[in-house]
Amino acid sequence: MLRVQRMLDCCAELLDEIGYDNLSTTRIAERAGIAIGSLYQFFPDKKAVTQALGLRFLDQFGARVTERLADASFSHWTHAVDAVVDEYIDMHRHVPGFRSLHFGDVVDPRLLHGGTENNQVISVRLRKIIVSVTGIPDDEALDRAIRVAVEAADAVLKLAFRDDAEGDPALIDEAKCLVRSYLSHFSRHNGGGHQW
Repeated sequence: MLRVQRMLDCCAELLDEIGYDNLSTTRIAERAGIAIGSLYQFFPDKKAVTQALGLRFLDQFGARVTERLADASFSHWTHAVDAVVDEYIDMHRHVPGFRSLHFGDVVDPRLLHGGTENNQVISVRLRKIIVSVTGIPDDEALDRAIRVAVEAADAVLKLAFRDDAEGDPALIDEAKCLVRSYLSHFSRHNGGGHQW
């Protein structure tokens, strides 16, 4: 629905301008040019709006990664790390609201799916994409490996953006190297030669 998308767009703009603490449903409604009652038809509070925005970001990220991996050729599935990280970095730099919200941790570490940590939701989405694009077997070991990779990348990428709004290039490279190295080790020790 266009009206809901407009509310989410306005929420994203305001997050970048004033941050989550200063965000309010009143401000979102004013920016969207709608009555506050119209916003409340869809969202009970600002957390619900940011949750919907976080889920939209997750869908955008998933679509971008899927398209990027489907269009690329890699000698091995673990080399897809750079493409995944590059899509995250591009969203951080160019998608309104993403640098402020990411996938919702600034609001709630379980924002995307009640009871499940945001990074776990992201790792499940990435695992499904990798399995569908590469055809490698999906099992508990792969689930654990992707989850560890997401947690490691998240920590280093947060560091990369802590003091540099565009992301410290050296730290971004370190995040890629760390995850590639870990996934290559995982691949070698888990039946390893899954090629694309």
